[in-house]
Amino acid sequence: MSMISSRWSRCALAVAVSAGSVAAAHAELPAQQQEQAPGWFRMMVGEYEVTALHDGHTTLDTSLLKGMEQEEILRHLDALFIDADNGMQTAVNAFLIHTGDNLVLVDAGSAACFGPTLGQVEQNLRASGYVPEEVDTILMTHLHPDHVCGLADENGDAVYPNAELRASQGDADFWLDEERSQALPEDQRAFFTMAQEAVAPYQEAGRFSPFEPGDELLMGIVAQDTHGHTPGHASFMLQSDEDAMLVWGDVVHSYGVQFADPSVSIEFDSDPEQAVRTREAVLESAVEDKHWVAGAHMPFPGIGHIVEDADGYRWLPIEFAPIARDSE
Repeated sequence: MSMISSRWSRCALAVAVSAGSVAAAHAELPAQQQEQAPGWFRMMVGEYEVTALHDGHTTLDTSLLKGMEQEEILRHLDALFIDADNGMQTAVNAFLIHTGDNLVLVDAGSAACFGPTLGQVEQNLRASGYVPEEVDTILMTHLHPDHVCGLADENGDAVYPNAELRASQGDADFWLDEERSQALPEDQRAFFTMAQEAVAPYQEAGRFSPFEPGDELLMGIVAQDTHGHTPGHASFMLQSDEDAMLVWGDVVHSYGVQFADPSVSIEFDSDPEQAVRTREAVLESAVEDKHWVAGAHMPFPGIGHIVEDADGYRWLPIEFAPIARDSE
């Protein structure tokens, strides 16, 4: 065999071995995992540790938005690359606040009330390093099922057995009124029933107490009146050192539409005109005061700032960053 033939033979062998190695590597490639990381995100507001907890997502039909033509709604969503062909994917978030003296949960998620894509607050709370028994206070922005059902388990027992449950007097008077709910047609009672069943174990244990707007519920946490979405919808302003955050519940449902035009309401609003007035005031205040905002239906983790943009507003989401730790 000539030298040239010998060289070609060695090259061919090397190529064959290499190809076999590549084929073996591909054969051993694991299946795609197609799972996300646990849904929690942490930041500091002054000395307060705030952990966003993802409950999951639901899909809302764009026809639920009121006060804007569907063509215009879709144009706003398309401009932000929000796929609404099969409805708008909408996050449900809760927030855990460690003040140093208290462990406070704001809203509790949906549990099993709205299907398998929701109900993850408890497991994400555990994944974030805490357990339900450590929560001593629960603050409800309002008593709609996607916020309240996670208070109780499938047996009707309290998921947070050591927590004092607080909700606004306005929402308690409305949603927990059994006479009001029984006077409704049966097909309209569901939201009332779910709220009453979720709150019941805390009432029975003597650990439920309403609050009024303006009440300082804990040191540095003040309830604000943001009614309109529900009769007693509340938000919570956290202030620590020079930092502040408003946990605003359901002030905004569709960031792709309602920042551009705050006058757009949603079918779930109990008083749409008041909900619009509230949203306009809250957005204006967030721009002026430059405080953080945490929203139950903003894209997870639901935390960011608001700035003015053209005739409306724009959402600036927080960036992922490590927690700054005190030097030892």
